[in-house]
Amino acid sequence: MSRREDDREDQTLARAAVAALTGQLELAPKPGLPDPRDLGARATRRDLCSLRWSAKALAPGLAAMAAAARRTGEPTPGLRAELGAIGRSTEHSVGLAGGGHRGALWALGFLVAAAALEPRARGTEVVATAKRITAHAERGAPLRASRGSTVSAKFGAAGARGEARAGFPHVRRGLEALHTARRAGTAEPWARLDALLTIMSTLSDTELLYTAGPHGLRHVQAGARGVLDAGGTAVPAGREALRVFDDDLRTRAWSPRGSGGLLAGALFVDSLPVTAASPAYVA
Repeated sequence: MSRREDDREDQTLARAAVAALTGQLELAPKPGLPDPRDLGARATRRDLCSLRWSAKALAPGLAAMAAAARRTGEPTPGLRAELGAIGRSTEHSVGLAGGGHRGALWALGFLVAAAALEPRARGTEVVATAKRITAHAERGAPLRASRGSTVSAKFGAAGARGEARAGFPHVRRGLEALHTARRAGTAEPWARLDALLTIMSTLSDTELLYTAGPHGLRHVQAGARGVLDAGGTAVPAGREALRVFDDDLRTRAWSPRGSGGLLAGALFVDSLPVTAASPAYVA
């Protein structure tokens, strides 16, 4: 494959990842998360228009991550260190564009790198390759602990780093929920919402732990399970449970942001393979 073709493949993977993230943003109703009902960020405190714009700022960094993986060819410690440096630079760029998406950046970045490293991999194979990349400790990482790592240490939660090193178990859970709902004939938006709730029902979200503590985290996990136990979002009872759950989180101003980023990861992996002509490719 020529250098130009490699560049095109890297750009295609990056744009597919951004499309997965923006697809997650457009999904509604999402309990406690920004969606098209809340353009002014009255409830979630995140301006959806700003999040749409800043999502596009991820594309150059994600393409660079894909290029680094393709060039290295193996999930080495050197690749892990390079992905970390690219990711931190991309965080800065996204911050200048309006911010947000920190968790999604790292999940999508490792998954994009995995897809570039193993172009023929699909589904959970991509997630397994991402695990091989993240198994290495990151050389050159900042010594100052992030808020997420501090909360993880305080409450014993896996956090974003633990999620990656475990092979993104909640991306796998999201994929399984998507496929199960589709096989049952569930329409795509409801299938995606069921996948989001499946992730939310077990994820130890450090953002929730920070804002609401362990009790709040358990409350959110129980609310997500309640919707699924009512039959999921494809049935009237499940949609009513979702409405009550959404109202509750918006009243409390609790936002399970980690679940949204991992759903974007699941949607990206689900979209593979992608080409310049595929629906996941967004100009």
